[in-house]
Amino acid sequence: MNILIFLLIILVVLPFFLLTMWALVDVAAKQFPGETREKAMWWLVATIPFIGWAIYLVTGRRRAKKKLHPA
Repeated sequence: MNILIFLLIILVVLPFFLLTMWALVDVAAKQFPGETREKAMWWLVATIPFIGWAIYLVTGRRRAKKKLHPA
């Protein structure tokens, strides 16, 4: 495989992978109104290749609340 093609693939795929991981971590760290079902739905949405993280960022993140950690 040509090195330029390899670098191009890395430059295109890596940002989407990192954004997807960020969305999954954010879903795990937040609470949602319909706790279990809604959280599971956002996990599935976030894993949709290339656009799942954007859907979560635009709609799901607004519905989430920070978890309150016991002191």
